[in-house]
Amino acid sequence: MGPAAGRTGRRIGGVDRVADTVSVINRDGGLHTIVGLSRIGVAATLLLAALSVFAVATGTAGGRKLVGISWIAFLAMALAVPLGTQTGERSAGGLVWGYGLAAGAMVTSAAVFLVPQAIGQHPRWGGFGIAFGLLAGFASHTIGHRLAHIDLPMDRTVAELTAHAFSAGAIIGIIYGNMPELGVLLGLAIVSHKGPAGYAAARRLASVGRRPSVLLLPATGVGIAGIASSLIALPAAGPVRGLVFGFAAGVFLHVAMDFLPRCEIGSEVHELLSVSGDAHALLDRLRVHAVASTSIGGLVVLLAWLVIA
Repeated sequence: MGPAAGRTGRRIGGVDRVADTVSVINRDGGLHTIVGLSRIGVAATLLLAALSVFAVATGTAGGRKLVGISWIAFLAMALAVPLGTQTGERSAGGLVWGYGLAAGAMVTSAAVFLVPQAIGQHPRWGGFGIAFGLLAGFASHTIGHRLAHIDLPMDRTVAELTAHAFSAGAIIGIIYGNMPELGVLLGLAIVSHKGPAGYAAARRLASVGRRPSVLLLPATGVGIAGIASSLIALPAAGPVRGLVFGFAAGVFLHVAMDFLPRCEIGSEVHELLSVSGDAHALLDRLRVHAVASTSIGGLVVLLAWLVIA
């Protein structure tokens, strides 16, 4: 079918359209949504560009690494948005592999690069930090659920992704600001989930007629918060540094485990399957893909570390 244009208040193909959108119904029934750029997304991108210039101008090793990590995180989510506006059964397998590779890389990187740093700073307080970080990650789910009951000025998915991106960016910034000798491999692994997260979020937004380009806001979150928080100097005391680095390790371990592909009835993966009847057989096959993808994600970090070391 040909394209159909709409503005706020009109319905096209049973979906409420937002301003300046164009929808195309494909042969397979999938909905592709092309929208104008979000103003807040563009503003956030310009702010990230300005902060990047500032970070490079300061000349610190940690600042330059943060700039590179920030823009890779931005591009990973931004480039995944057009792909996420497509729906179909094949996207379930892609989502499993995207989440799996990212989760495997994040678990491995946090365990190898952050946990030893935390324990090395102070064995006890580093351990407490890891525990507190894991518990804080669990608590964040309750906060996210509470947001679902609040009338926010933006989509709940975008609000949750933005909060996550800024909080993760703040932690990354503190880490690299105080330990500039850390390699970029850790940062790249931590932000590796931005691609599949952007893909899934864009799919949700497009399915309800909202602007996927607003995801430029959470895409910039890591960089904006990271560059700003890199200016915070931690005390030299071992317990403080152990607690902070341990907390960072715990948070990122929780995020990584949260991205482990769940191939269960009612899961996000299941929602992408356009099958009738019992989907257990297909989900069982996808579980094998989930195990393979997470294993490969961890192996990639190992091989990269061996090459760099």
